[in-house]
Amino acid sequence: MTQQTEVIHQDGDVIDVPLNRLKKSPRNARRTAHAEADIEALAASIAVKGVLQAPVVEPETDEAGAATGCYLVTIGEGRRLALALLAKRKTLKKTEPVRCVVDLTNDPHEISLDENVTRSGMHPADQFEAFRRLSEERGLSAEEVAARFGISAQVVRQRLRLGAVSPALMARYRAGDLTLDQLMAYAVSDDHTRQEQVLELLGTDRPAYLIRRTMTETKVTATDRRAVFVGAEAYGEAGGTILRDLFTEDGGGWFEDAGLLDRLAAEKLAGIAEAVRETEGWKWAEAQIDYPRALGLARVYPHPVERSEEDTARMAALGEEYDALVSEWDAVEDLPPEIEARFAEIDAALQAFGDGAAFDPEEIARGGVFVILGQDGVARVERGLIRPEDIPAPEPEAEPEGEDTGGAASGEGGLAAEAGETGEADEFDEDAGAPLSERLVLDLTAHRTLALRDALGASPTVALSAVVHSLALFAFYPPYDRACCLEIKGVSTYLDGHAPGINETRAGRSIAERHERWAVRLPKEADDLWPFVEGLGANDLLDLLAHCASLTVNAVRAPFDRRPGAWAHADRLAQAVDLDMTGYWTPTVASYLGRVTKARIGEAVREAVSDEAAERIGGMKKPDMASEAEALLAGKGWLPSLLRAPVPVEPEVQSEAPGRIEEAA
Repeated sequence: MTQQTEVIHQDGDVIDVPLNRLKKSPRNARRTAHAEADIEALAASIAVKGVLQAPVVEPETDEAGAATGCYLVTIGEGRRLALALLAKRKTLKKTEPVRCVVDLTNDPHEISLDENVTRSGMHPADQFEAFRRLSEERGLSAEEVAARFGISAQVVRQRLRLGAVSPALMARYRAGDLTLDQLMAYAVSDDHTRQEQVLELLGTDRPAYLIRRTMTETKVTATDRRAVFVGAEAYGEAGGTILRDLFTEDGGGWFEDAGLLDRLAAEKLAGIAEAVRETEGWKWAEAQIDYPRALGLARVYPHPVERSEEDTARMAALGEEYDALVSEWDAVEDLPPEIEARFAEIDAALQAFGDGAAFDPEEIARGGVFVILGQDGVARVERGLIRPEDIPAPEPEAEPEGEDTGGAASGEGGLAAEAGETGEADEFDEDAGAPLSERLVLDLTAHRTLALRDALGASPTVALSAVVHSLALFAFYPPYDRACCLEIKGVSTYLDGHAPGINETRAGRSIAERHERWAVRLPKEADDLWPFVEGLGANDLLDLLAHCASLTVNAVRAPFDRRPGAWAHADRLAQAVDLDMTGYWTPTVASYLGRVTKARIGEAVREAVSDEAAERIGGMKKPDMASEAEALLAGKGWLPSLLRAPVPVEPEVQSEAPGRIEEAA
């Protein structure tokens, strides 16, 4: 057995100790484990630069006081763990010598505590500027710097951006006049002049979101529909620059040249409009950011295309083949190339037949197209618009023979003509062919109207068709072409005047799509609508009725048009359809918070979040309070009272006292 020779150390000796002979000291003051990220960063630094500060150790002894040959790390446990991590990854040997300092005089627990208590961290401003110098003077990229310090490249980029702010702002940050959040808001732009202007404008006590908004108020956010439509790449190729926010999770960004962005969006929309016009043959096509109103335009829709028997049979055969292939290969994840190719051929062949609807050539020849930029940043093509000068004049009605006051007169005229043909005119009075008096016509047609009401009231199926026919005439045909004896007046209140942009909302697009689906199915001429409606099945008839009736709903509370009964009915209607406005509306600065008092804003936050949150923002100026409230209310489903589901009214009971009503308990 080999006896280990005891090594005698002096206080302050600098020795090399094999890594696997270093141990954690039981008298280390730090009890909480080091964060994994900190050890990773320290390991990355040691791998590049080595151990810059030697750990402080004391020799380990056994119960008899004899040296074991190992050393307890009093100061530098993090460095020991980082070295062990490198050894585990085979970057270092387990026996790698580590330069250490021996301390035999001081109490290990006290100097371990002293190491952590008296240490003064670097001011963040010094750190930001040091990273910038390291990048500029040594030409290191963000990725290279990150690798040397064991942090992410994104963190390095953020520190480089902070290190590049105006020296005037950095001095205020060092002095404690600005917080780190405020400095990050200023660093959204590297324009020192703008940074200093905003600081002078706002002072040092404004919140970060207001600073960021002011720094970017002349720029267009990357989520703007124009930016989404044009795209960052095309904007950059045209010479535009994008301001990136490195301090948000998604990177954010603002397009700095709003004029350039507008021009690119207009040019791209115009290109789409011209392509549609050339391809489809419309008389005109215009590009518009928003749908233009009040132009007196009429609208036509495509009509079903009658297919030849050969095309119908071919489509049916392709559909059957497609369904058979799906059934045969549905359970197979990787289809053979020939099957994939056949699926593609069938899809292409079916698409070539179109969707079964098309505009009439004469409508295309006098109609046009608007290409609109939707709120989602996608171009939308609105076809079939007819300018007033291109709307054909209605054909003049034929003058009735004999008299012009009603069908009864034409019947008399017909009888007179018949009598003349048989040579029996002499049997009639000399005034037999004269028109009936107005009074008599009114009398007779009144009787017929009442009888028709009675008969229709006893025929619910025909009555349903008649109501749908009347409403569909209002919804889909021009006023001069609405021949109907039912005096059901369809009115659709123009809502965009009350809430600009409302037609681009979820509800607006849903109604427009439903309207177009029906417009494609309905006959082109109003005279053909009645037989079409009569031929509809029960489900289609009710669906068309529901759509047409929905267009007449008006629950707007206008101060000049008080209709309490209609408003109460709107509440009952909302209950009947189980309306949930959280799927249609959200509280934002534009939609609500910027248009009410501070008390209302606080009330909303108090109801949706907490009293503490409402009190916290209560002292802000209104624009700041509204912006902060928008963030707090996001995703909470809060609604103002006008949009909430109506509370069912409790039934009232009459008390025993006559004429007195009490609420039910």
